[in-house]
This record gives sequence, C-alpha cells and structure tokens, in this order.
Amino acid sequence: MKRRTFLYQTSVVSLGFLSLSRCVQKGRDTTESTVLPLKADPEKYLDLPEGFSYKVISKAGKTMNDGLRVPGRADGMGAFTRADGKVVIIRNHENSPAPLENSPFGVERELLGTIDSSKLYDAGKGELPGLGGTTTLIYDEEKEVVVEEFMSLAGTYRNCAGGVTPWNSWLTCEEDTTRADGENIEKDHGYVFDIPADAPGLVEPRPIKAMGRFNHEAVAVDPQTGIIYQTEDASDSLIYRFIPENPEDLHKGGKLQALAVGNRPKLDTRNWKERGVEQGVGYPVVWQDVDEVDSPLDDLRIRGFEAGAACFARGEGMWHADGQIYFACTNGGPKNFGQIFRYDIEKEELVLFAESEDKTVLHMCDNVTIAPWGEVLVCEDNGELNRMHLISKDGELRQFAVNRSSKSELTGAVFSPSGKTLFVNIQENGETVAITGPWEKLQAV
Repeated sequence: MKRRTFLYQTSVVSLGFLSLSRCVQKGRDTTESTVLPLKADPEKYLDLPEGFSYKVISKAGKTMNDGLRVPGRADGMGAFTRADGKVVIIRNHENSPAPLENSPFGVERELLGTIDSSKLYDAGKGELPGLGGTTTLIYDEEKEVVVEEFMSLAGTYRNCAGGVTPWNSWLTCEEDTTRADGENIEKDHGYVFDIPADAPGLVEPRPIKAMGRFNHEAVAVDPQTGIIYQTEDASDSLIYRFIPENPEDLHKGGKLQALAVGNRPKLDTRNWKERGVEQGVGYPVVWQDVDEVDSPLDDLRIRGFEAGAACFARGEGMWHADGQIYFACTNGGPKNFGQIFRYDIEKEELVLFAESEDKTVLHMCDNVTIAPWGEVLVCEDNGELNRMHLISKDGELRQFAVNRSSKSELTGAVFSPSGKTLFVNIQENGETVAITGPWEKLQAV
C-alpha cells in the first residue's frame, strides 16, 4: 500500500509527564481527592464516574454485513475519521485456530467457502484456518450505532495489539510464532500486517517480514520519521524499532534494531530479583542492529540480549504522543504488578516512570492509549478485578472504570478522533463498548 501523506486522523495531544514516576507513591496514600468517585452500575457491568454511560455496540457471534460472524476475543483497536465524518474502528481478534465458537466462519466452518481463499492468510487446508485477524466497524457517533461491520483481515493467528499509523491505517500484530508444518498449518506466523482504514472489505494478507517474526504485541509510529517501535509479549522480551527503507511501502524492507542502554549492556529492567532501573531516572539509549529477523527458532530476544540489548517484562501496550513512546510491561516490578516506561525520541532517553507495588493501585497494566487532554489511559489484565486508570500530568493515578461483569481483561481502549467517545472491549465477554460522558470534567480534576 502506498502512503501519500503522513497525517494523523486520531486526536493530537501534547504531553508533559514530568512527575508521572510519582504515581505509585501517591497511589499508596490514595484519598477521595485523588480517586474519581465511581458510580456502581445497577446492571453490574461497568462502573464509571458520575455522568458517564456505556453502550454495547458489537457482540461476538452476530452476523456482520459480509455474512461472516463477529469473531470473539477482541483486543487492540484503532480509530480514524472517514470522509463523511463517521468513525472507522479497526479491531483485532486474539484467536488461535480453536475454539470454533470464536470463529468468524461459524462453529462448523460453514461460512469458510463464502470468501475468496486468496484473502485468507492461512486457510489451514480448510481444516485449521486462522481465526484471528481484524474487523472494521463504521460507527455513527451522533446516533451511537454501528452502521457497517465486516472482516478486514482473515486467516492470521492471535492478533493482539498493534497501532495506528500516520498514513491512516492500522498495523495489526500476531502474538504467535507457530511455524508451517506441511500439514494443516500452511504459513509461518508471528508477523505484522497493514490494514488501511478505507479498506471496504478483506485486504490482501501480506506480512511485513522485515519487521521481524516474534510474539508481537503493539507498535507505535513516529510520524516525523516513519520509524516504527514495537513491543514483544514474553517474560524476557526486547523493545524493537523498525527503520523502513521506504516509509511509503513497508514491504520494501528496512532495518530492525533492539533497544540497549548505552552504559549498561544486557540491562534487566524487570526489577524482579534486584533493582535494575530506578523510577524517574533517564537512561541513555542506543539501538543495536538485529539480524536473521525471520527467526526460525524464535530467538530474536535471546540473541539480542546476548548482544547487549535490555530485557523487559512482557512488553504490551504502546502509544506515541508528542515525541514520546509510552509502553507497558505487564508483570514488571518486584511484585509483578506492572511498569510503564517512556522513551524520549529526541533525547534518546528511557525512563521508568510508573511501577506498582500495590495491586489495589495498579495490577498488571496492558493496553495503553493517550486521552485527548494528555493523560495516559491504562487497561489492566490480571484475571481478577480489571480496571481502567488515568495517569495525570502531575503523577496521580485515578481509577476510571471497573469491569463488574466478569474477570475479563479490558482491551483496545481508544478514543474517537473527536474525543467524544471511548471505545473498549471486554474480551472474554465478546463485547465492544462505547463510553460517553462529560470528559471536560476529568480534565478539570
């Protein structure tokens, strides 16, 4: 796909998180003044602040406009503005080839033959097709309804997170490194795919192999350079960046590099057994080249670390804003409750500026996005009580939502380009939710 212009269609924000590293300390002494008072939902579905409301806009299993079923296990999402003003939402689905109840092709694969097989990345010989991929929703924000819903990428495995691009598309990532087996698995997995926001249906499933084959999680694109930053979901993961030969065509190839701390090779940032990094301290970053990026042994992170790259605890959500890359490490920290890092692109400096030692404050951060007024919005994934939090510019962490309907993680939180609607998935429920309310009150708190 050609990129003719680098123009964001998502909200433009300006950030200045000079004291976010204090959020955990403040959180331990939480009082009514530092916590948004949430209103208990009488439906026991989603607690939100006073004045906010939610609406389920999509549910797994329902028939879409293309005749396929809404797949289950929705994860990362991106939002864009269409020419007619409607919102385009591209939504990941973190499905393996089973179970079939999450399938877009029906529980008996009865719909598999209704689509062009060339549009399936891995058809699995008709017996084991990939059930991941992406769906696209066209949302009328004024009427608060989905007006169209269809599959836009099919046949991939475990599309977890990804990221919006300056060229008006969604980079969707496979969190899976399954290899073709010569039988029912036709293709190698572990790649990134580019889905244009204006795609009217299934796109040609072309993996961007130069971005590496590993357990991809999320990406964030620097609009000034076209460089793409990437997280990896593994307990000993690396942080990568991809420098494309031609930002207008990622399939032309490029250079993959891993983040290293210049004066501390093989730095362990996880702070598990001993403290490798301190909050609020800037660490100088250098980027080292990674070779054999198709990694048949799934050993990029091992080879990269041995060559000096820094090690991270399950890199997950990632977002770019105002020259900064923010990313979450789900089980980092001495109690495995999570960390959030910031990388300053211009300064080439890495900062740990949130680390939880109290799960009542922050418990296993996952997807992140940036609110239109500049706060970090964090989703949790802990298998217990999952919430969304706002982290303010002065370092306070405020609880914004609580999932009361299940123990499912909240995934894919993203604001509409207008900033009026927050979209989020309750993954195991198979539901996508639109949240509206007096956002201006949150900015004033």
